Amino acid sequence: MNLIEKCEGKLKNKFKSIDDVAYYNQVKVLNAFEEYKIATRHFNGTTGYGYDDEGRDCLGKLYAKAFGAESGIVSPHMLSGTHALTVALFGLLRPSDTLFCISGMPYDTLRGVIFGKNNGSLKDFGINFECCDLKNGKIDFAATEKRYKEIKNVKVVYIQRSRGYELRDAFSCEEIGEACKFIRRLGFKGCIFVDNCYGEFVEKAEPTDVGVDIIVGSLIKNAGGGLAPTGGYICGKSKYIDLIGKRLTAPSIGLEVGSYEGSYRNFYQGLFLAPHTVAQALKTSLLIGQAMGELGYKNYPALDKVPHDITRAIEFDCADKMVNFIREVQYASPIDSYVTCEPWNMPGYDDKIIMAAGTFVSGASIELSADGPVKPPYIVYFQGGLTYEHGKYALEKILKKINN
Repeated sequence: MNLIEKCEGKLKNKFKSIDDVAYYNQVKVLNAFEEYKIATRHFNGTTGYGYDDEGRDCLGKLYAKAFGAESGIVSPHMLSGTHALTVALFGLLRPSDTLFCISGMPYDTLRGVIFGKNNGSLKDFGINFECCDLKNGKIDFAATEKRYKEIKNVKVVYIQRSRGYELRDAFSCEEIGEACKFIRRLGFKGCIFVDNCYGEFVEKAEPTDVGVDIIVGSLIKNAGGGLAPTGGYICGKSKYIDLIGKRLTAPSIGLEVGSYEGSYRNFYQGLFLAPHTVAQALKTSLLIGQAMGELGYKNYPALDKVPHDITRAIEFDCADKMVNFIREVQYASPIDSYVTCEPWNMPGYDDKIIMAAGTFVSGASIELSADGPVKPPYIVYFQGGLTYEHGKYALEKILKKINN
């Protein structure tokens, strides 16, 4: 029995659990399609103001229903997760307000949005930022309570669900729910906000099911199912979605306008496929994690857990091994398989980044991809996989490289 077969045998029960969650979420999404009577007319694009854009309006309702939220915005005009997060934060916060992050420092590309200097950041507009570090990879409730009582005008409490470039597990919806209850017990009456990137459809629940007011994500990650060509979503309480809509377009117009001449079909079909696609990515993550663990490489989340997002962190002892792993992912890709990845100064990051993304949609991390900052500790952040079979093939190439 080879290593991959051995790993698949050990993962059989976890794979069954992932399939059960995928079925639950598939039914949830399908029920939303049925409730809103989605038809081929919803795929049609519009031009100009887009006052009559039924596809846009129903797509927001569909996402909201699938995520257990009151309202939703789904737009191809939000170009990334960072862009969607930026739109949402600027919609909710005003000068002298405080954004309080209780999950440690946010992801690299959001730092310039929050406290960049003279670049149009929240800080430039007089919005304050406070942060509470994690304790052993978990929300530190004691430190959070102490810090909350010391700061003023907290308008948004922010939680980043996934790890970013940190060595910790993603937060489960149960953990996020506990954090919501804790924050409310402190007397907070504002918006609890979750960066939901990489976490959609991994569990039966979403953060909006457990007390979160606003969730935000990218359509070229989980929620787009590998078909959405661009875009982002924002779902949650209607009063907050209304404010955010006025920032997405203009304060006097809000969500009444917004045209998209291209077809919406891939956005609808992508959401329909998302529960299955996420299951494929989770199985790929577990297989690669199990195999690397068998070879002695430390990786996160721990192998005795079903992940709470689609990302996996794998630790190497030198830059060469890290770079070689990422290159093999690129060589196993359907697009640009002939390309040799090199570290570069990627916009929005402090260190040189090496990234494998031989994807049909540029930069789509629901597709098989891997990246990381080339600095100690040498961590590869691996994610995605539209099909388990593709992930398995990539692992075969990785193992051949490691064993040579």
